[in-house]
Amino acid sequence: MSLAELCVKRPVFAVMLIMFLVVLGIFSFRDLGVDLFPKADPASVSISVRLPGATPEEMITQVVLPIEDALSTISGMDELQVRTNEGSANITCRFVLERDLESAAQDVREKVAGAMRRLPPGILPPVIQKADPDSDPVMSIIVSSDRNLRETTEIADKKIRRALETVDGIGEVSLTGGRARQIHVLVDAEKLNAYGITINQVQRAIQNENVEMPGGRIIRGDGETGVRTLGRVDAVSQFGEIIVANVKGAPIRINDIGRVEDSFEEPRTWTVIKDRNGLNKQGVLLEVRRQSGTNTVKIIEEVKRKLGQIEKTLPPGFNLSILRDQSVFIKASVKSLEEHLLLGSLLASLIVLLFIRNIRSVIIASIAIPTSIISTFTLMRYMDFTLNNMTLLALTLAVGIVIDDAIVVLENIYRYIDEKGYEPKQAAIEATKEIALAVMATTLSLVIIFVPIAFMTGYARRFVNEFGWTMAISIMVSMLVSFTLTPMLSSRFLKRRNGASEANSEQERTAPGRSAKQWGFLTIIDRSYDWMLRWALNHRLVFCLICLITFLLTFPLNNMVGRDWIPPDDQNEFQIIVDLPEGTSLEGTIKTVDEIADRASKLEGVLFVNPQILQERVNHSHIYIKLVDATERKVTQFDVADEVRKIAADYPSARSRVLMSTGTGGSGEGFYPIRAIILGPDFNKLTGLAREVAASMKGMPGLVDVDAALNLNNPELQVRVDRQKASDLGVRIADVASAVRLMMSGTDEISTYKEGDEQYPVTLQLLPEQRHNPEMLSRLMIPSSKLGQVRLDNLAAVVRGAGPARIERFNRQFQVSVNAGVASDSSLDVAARSATEAIRKANLPPGYSSRFSGQVKYLDETTRNLILTFLLASIFMYMVLAAQFESFLHPFIIMLSLPLSIPFALFSLWATNRTLNLWSALGVLLLLGIVKKNAILQIDYTNQLRKSGMGLRDAIIQANHVRLRPILMTTFSIIAGLIPTALGIGVGSTQRSAIAVTIIGGQSLCLLLTLLVTPVVYSLFAEMEEARVWSRARSQLSRLRVSAARMFTAFFH
Repeated sequence: MSLAELCVKRPVFAVMLIMFLVVLGIFSFRDLGVDLFPKADPASVSISVRLPGATPEEMITQVVLPIEDALSTISGMDELQVRTNEGSANITCRFVLERDLESAAQDVREKVAGAMRRLPPGILPPVIQKADPDSDPVMSIIVSSDRNLRETTEIADKKIRRALETVDGIGEVSLTGGRARQIHVLVDAEKLNAYGITINQVQRAIQNENVEMPGGRIIRGDGETGVRTLGRVDAVSQFGEIIVANVKGAPIRINDIGRVEDSFEEPRTWTVIKDRNGLNKQGVLLEVRRQSGTNTVKIIEEVKRKLGQIEKTLPPGFNLSILRDQSVFIKASVKSLEEHLLLGSLLASLIVLLFIRNIRSVIIASIAIPTSIISTFTLMRYMDFTLNNMTLLALTLAVGIVIDDAIVVLENIYRYIDEKGYEPKQAAIEATKEIALAVMATTLSLVIIFVPIAFMTGYARRFVNEFGWTMAISIMVSMLVSFTLTPMLSSRFLKRRNGASEANSEQERTAPGRSAKQWGFLTIIDRSYDWMLRWALNHRLVFCLICLITFLLTFPLNNMVGRDWIPPDDQNEFQIIVDLPEGTSLEGTIKTVDEIADRASKLEGVLFVNPQILQERVNHSHIYIKLVDATERKVTQFDVADEVRKIAADYPSARSRVLMSTGTGGSGEGFYPIRAIILGPDFNKLTGLAREVAASMKGMPGLVDVDAALNLNNPELQVRVDRQKASDLGVRIADVASAVRLMMSGTDEISTYKEGDEQYPVTLQLLPEQRHNPEMLSRLMIPSSKLGQVRLDNLAAVVRGAGPARIERFNRQFQVSVNAGVASDSSLDVAARSATEAIRKANLPPGYSSRFSGQVKYLDETTRNLILTFLLASIFMYMVLAAQFESFLHPFIIMLSLPLSIPFALFSLWATNRTLNLWSALGVLLLLGIVKKNAILQIDYTNQLRKSGMGLRDAIIQANHVRLRPILMTTFSIIAGLIPTALGIGVGSTQRSAIAVTIIGGQSLCLLLTLLVTPVVYSLFAEMEEARVWSRARSQLSRLRVSAARMFTAFFH
């Protein structure tokens, strides 16, 4: 007894079987998270190391190299990126996608801890975070108040930032634009010289007079008591009373040689909010970054909940404003996909009504959609999937596919009842049995194309994995529904046509035009197809030539369609990076950036602008531009970006580049569209090569915003000590460097001031008017073992020079990167070819190499994976079909229709000005699985008619007439289900519409050829099979199989 027969006879069993899956799906749906994309970001761990006063070169030699040596032994590391600035280094470890974040972070901590003994004294404890600094912040919050900036910063740091960092999944909360509290001890160089006091004495005095130290313990009998010396300064003013030295019997206090200020740190960051209405509000910006692999929406919801609790504890006058919230776009994108899913389901159901014109049949077929979709949620929850663009897109695409099996089974049952006069129950059993092999073949051969995903690596696998599993399960459930619910409901609700009888049904079965008469408005289509089919069978050579020419069009069309990784979508936001020349002060950068931001805020469609200057480099800034919703503006995000480029071009001293988010979680340097990395042992030579490459790239096709990441010629005053003079005067080089740094820097923490539970840094520096006077440097007094103290100009020369402000390394080699964007009228592959050509022209010397990072790297990786997937999918489809048909020949005939769909898919992309990217490539892959469904239906029924004794030509014509209606129904149901997605309506639809356009174009445009090519090729091979030469070959093959079977049996025996 077949499954269909069992369900027809036991309807309650059929209902309960499907309801079991549906109930599980409903309860699983509640636990599914929401995100923009699957968890595709690699495990990333960042290490921040600070050595105050060290130059970028010293940071490399003294700090970075020992840490690199330690990290190099960690397994699974894909990239090791180093960026060094003055006094700081940021080391980012990016691991392969398969590496677990927690274990990777633990390995990094252990290796860094082991390297600490090799690091120089004075280094601050490294900060290790499970976040990628190149990733976009998932949320940005501006803190403003009616108080001064120092108080605002203190509240933002202590009450908000620290509280947010306790939220599970948060990788980092960075603070920009603040002014943290500091205690400044300002000394007068002239008075120091007059009293004969060195700056080092002042430092030691402060450190010796501001002490709190444990003194051991006293043990008496069963108890013990701790001993602690409390010698800390109780008030800021007490620092001025500290005695530095005694001169001629009189104590010299800090107040005698300078003053103490309760102030804030030297301004090195800045941020404001601007809009077209004149808003210009300065505040403290908090940027929240998530840990790699965590759910964006869940984290943002937790952050918002935490902010609600924090706001209740803030002093009056404080205001928190959310500037950036990725969950808004994600939720809107998911909602848009849900709408497409529902609308696609409705349109697919209407196709059934259009063809069959029976409301009961529509209901029976349409039940396959909700049951298949809802049941799939169970697997999604089990495999820890989320409702994201890939899984929901898979369900949206599946709408037209899951109804296919039910349509084919239902149409055959309907034909048995309406044309053959069978009773509904008998028709449900017999019709399902007749079509079962074809349904299984079409379903399994479609599902099998997702198996090669297991062989993918990198980003491509992370993206396609959830997509493939979601589609595969929904399609498998639809096949189960078509063998259970569909025949059961058909047997109960479909009615036998009045006047139908067994007598006339036999006559109808042999009348090719009979079905057309019943179709009404489709009569013309049926007769036209009949004429074209007979013409193709009579002119097989000409028709095969037409098919060959069509396939050959694949190659020129392939060259006409551009390639991309994941095209940027209109997410209502982007940012522009602005770099001023090295040596530009904070005030100079603010002036230029503020002008650019002010002009950008007046552009059409701009909601607000948030310029930021970060602490590491005051000449480097980000301008975040937030747009009004796409539905409320006439210009696109890319139009606004072009206008901002024009504004930035008015400032020739500024280097600028626009960055668009791909939605994958990053828009930093690691996610640039074009990032050509030049590697080599000599940093100076690398800079020359990078300049040459950048000069070649400018003006080349497809490239915009070309910029060599060179941070050179940072102006500096270099103190060059004469070693002989220093030795003669009894001066140590270390004392020279220490005295110069203490007096001129003002950033070193020499002590701390404790107030309550908080500690604030105490710094020592010259008076501002002296510290910023270059002439004061040569008059500084240096301690001497022979003379007490000597002036700096007696043993050293102060000269002007330049040095690198930033040095980068990549995988333990020096690197210089040349970055660029892709022109709006071009594609990523064109831009990549231009960059490759520019590197080739540079003729890199031996020992130097280049590679691409960013989106080009992911494009190459995805292309390799997809080629492998297409190859394996074709092989697996052939295997499944061969097993189903028990034939080596018929699967080959079926798959001959696949190449004919590719040129039409490429033409659809070219005609709609789209690229071949991850989305559209998935469309081509699905198209291969969908197109062959028609051929399976044609060949399966042709074989059945030939087995019943019908002649070859009559069987071909009759089978194709009978199967024309289900083929048209399934084709148009798929197309109808994809129309909402293809139209690109809704948030985030620009990217995913490519997959729908590919399938609709390829499926609809190649429909006629595939309807004809299968019967034509089938007839050719059938005639060859009947020929004597073919019979001899077949007998030889049969004998070969018998011999092989005997050998196989003997081997295992």
